[in-house]
Parts: sequence; C-alpha cells; structure tokens
Amino acid sequence: MLFTALVVVIMASAAIGARYWFRGDVDIIHGVLTLFFSVNLVICYWEVCLFFRRDYIERRAVYWRRRWQDTGRTPAVEFLTGKVPWTKVLSATVWADVWAAYSQYDESYADRRTYGFNVDIGNGFVTPLPTVVLYAAFTFDILPALIAGMIGTMLFWQLLYATSIYWVSFFVARRQHRISRRDMYIYVWGTNSPWILGALLGLYVSIRLILDGDYSVLGY
Repeated sequence: MLFTALVVVIMASAAIGARYWFRGDVDIIHGVLTLFFSVNLVICYWEVCLFFRRDYIERRAVYWRRRWQDTGRTPAVEFLTGKVPWTKVLSATVWADVWAAYSQYDESYADRRTYGFNVDIGNGFVTPLPTVVLYAAFTFDILPALIAGMIGTMLFWQLLYATSIYWVSFFVARRQHRISRRDMYIYVWGTNSPWILGALLGLYVSIRLILDGDYSVLGY
C-alpha cells in the first residue's frame, strides 16, 4: 500500500510541480485529474498483470478464501499491508495477487469468462496511452484544446460506461448477497467510485475544451 501510494504521489506531484515551475500557478481541477491519471496508470499495470497471471489468480483465490476462513482477516487489508522485497516490487505475480484478494468480494476476477475480468483487461491495455497523452496535454498545453478534448471525451466516456456496467453486472449476478454490507460499500462501491466521479469531471473538462477551444477550464 505504501509503495502504491508513493508511486501515485510522485506522478501526480510531478505534473503539479511542472505546472507551477513553468506557469507559477496551481489549479484544483488540473490537480484532481492529474491524481486520477496517476491512479489509473497504476491500476492499468495491475490489469495487465490480471491478463498475464490469470491462471495464478484462479489458484491463488483458493488460498485467500481459506486464509480468510482460518484467520478472519480481511484479504484486501492483509494483502495491501503485507511486506514485499524491493527486488519484487514490480513483479507481475505479486500484483496479480490484488485480484486474487479482490475475488473474495467479487468472484468474477477469478473467472476469465466474466465481464468484470475482461473489461479490466481491456482497460489495462487500451487506456494507458490516452491517459499519458492527456496527463502531458493538461500539464504542458502541448495539444490543441479540440484534440485533447476529443481524446478526453473518448477516454472518460469509456471509463464511465465500463464502470457503470460493471456495477450493474455485480448486482444482476446477485454477488452482493455473498459478502457483508460493509465489504460491499468499501470494496465494491468505494474502490470503483473514483472511476465514476473522476470520469464525470474528465468529461466535463473535455467537453469544455471542445466548446471553448482553449484550456481556460484548466486555468490556462
């Protein structure tokens, strides 16, 4: 958890710091979206691990289920607070365990036939490039506002739609009855809400970029 937070903070701070260095100001919307982009890039790496370690995740899910039963400790908390050697901090196998632990709240992540499993794989491979492009464009104003707005509209709409359908699929499959209400609010609603709220903000900014023809919505 500390390593993940450190990576996100470094990436977000780099963009905010670069803006301040070159322009001498800070904008709240730019800061929030930069944080969103940074988190999404980390999650994209996890989602790539989901694809390449799918067999391992299916086996590892059994381990977390038994450990939860034996110890009563929450799998997500136990994984995120566990220690990882620096030599393995980027290991795909280590980060694939995120999904094995999360599968205790939504078993679709240990089943490659489900929507949740495949939509996150798609996000991991498709969204890093537009995320990096917008990260740079929103920070350095390196693209025409119209182009940045078009890319942003496509990216944020995709994230909003995919996350919304994931929630629908979760409840249609009645997976909420297999976990406690507390776990549902924290690990299903809580962890996915940023992809709704962040995407809505990103859509607003992207549409303004298109309509205004400049970066005034970001304080430029």
